Amino acid sequence: MTEVNTLIANTQSLTDSVLEALEHNNQELLNNIFLNLEASEIVHLLESIPDSLRGALWEYIPEEFNGEVLVELGDVARISLAKYLDHGQVVEAVSDLDTNDLADVVDTLPDEFGDAIRQSLDFHGLQNLEACLAFDEGTAGRLMETDAIAIRSDVTLEAILRYLRKKETIPEHTMGLMVIDREGLYLGELPLSKLITSSPDKHVSDVMDTEALSVPPEMPQNELAVLFREHDLTSMPVVDENNKLIGRITLDDMIEILDEEADRQILGAVGLDEEEDLFSPVLPSAKRRLFWLGINLATAFLASWVIGLFEGTLEKVVALAVLMPIVASMGGIAGSQTLTLMIRGLAMGKISSSNQRWLAYKEITISIISGIVWAIVVGCISYLWFKDIRISLVLGSAMIINLAVAAVAGFSIPLLMKKAGIDPALAGGVALTTATDVVGFVSFLGLATIFLL
Repeated sequence: MTEVNTLIANTQSLTDSVLEALEHNNQELLNNIFLNLEASEIVHLLESIPDSLRGALWEYIPEEFNGEVLVELGDVARISLAKYLDHGQVVEAVSDLDTNDLADVVDTLPDEFGDAIRQSLDFHGLQNLEACLAFDEGTAGRLMETDAIAIRSDVTLEAILRYLRKKETIPEHTMGLMVIDREGLYLGELPLSKLITSSPDKHVSDVMDTEALSVPPEMPQNELAVLFREHDLTSMPVVDENNKLIGRITLDDMIEILDEEADRQILGAVGLDEEEDLFSPVLPSAKRRLFWLGINLATAFLASWVIGLFEGTLEKVVALAVLMPIVASMGGIAGSQTLTLMIRGLAMGKISSSNQRWLAYKEITISIISGIVWAIVVGCISYLWFKDIRISLVLGSAMIINLAVAAVAGFSIPLLMKKAGIDPALAGGVALTTATDVVGFVSFLGLATIFLL
């Protein structure tokens, strides 16, 4: 924990130093600072300063880090930085990027930057870029790299070793070589450990792993992350519908996806996009937030309208106004627990049609048990408070009803939204709050109307 605190303190100190150097136009200090930074540290720094100052720092970033910095920046921060760069600077920065990283940059920057990048590529590079962009964002096709080493199965291990020595280097995260036939069809993988320890006279087909996993380019990235985690993979071949090898996905890409997924769930819970830029200009940030605030306002009016239907009941039994928020609040918390588990389960690929019924039974049963326990507690407290057993019974019954409904809503909303193509992490919380508030008020005030008046 001490090391983490030290790292945070150093980062904050670095940001302060850079801002002070910019304020005093101390170019020598800025040059010295950036000479000692890694690309990831530069990205963190750029995302920690106001949008208007980022362009002034570009000239101090070492040229070898320019492309990596553009790739690792969040989409909003990348666009804000590009406003201060000309086409030539961006083209030069991305000249050495892998195809999947280049596609990410082209897809997020304004069209004029994308056109300039395309014009700078040779025929082969342009083909690879357009092929990558043809796949939907968030799929294996958009994440794959084309730098995998592919070998034939009918050659000897000695020939493969000579070939690798001649190359002098292999791509990062290579624990095995992809094996293909004469037509480029994927046959399996030759682990490097087998290549090194087996007799050089053996053929690749004798020692290769024919059961090695491969994925289609259309596979969603969250399902890919599950495969990497469950099988402890460092890379994964991507094959087309004809089983032809077209690329590979590496572990570092998956780590980035898992980080993005965590950010998406945290920010999505309050209606923010995972690319929300902390220091972006005011108006764009305000526009992104206005929509979900408007949705929340509409649901708040709906809940208020429901309460207004029972205005007469509230006027006659003032205690109901005091106790009413308890039911809705407890339902919201219980539903959020189920909703969070469902969203996480869907993201990790743990929920399928075969286990949904059992999971629904579990969550509803837990909520009913919780409802009964807390109904007894709040019933006793309300009786000691207002000395009216009828109010206690109404409050307890409404709590049991709302917690059960909260479990059903928390379970079903993510499934329905996913089927409809809506991100449950972004919109699930709003829908759940509406359901628990409305049901909580209707059940509590409805029961009170029936049994207290």
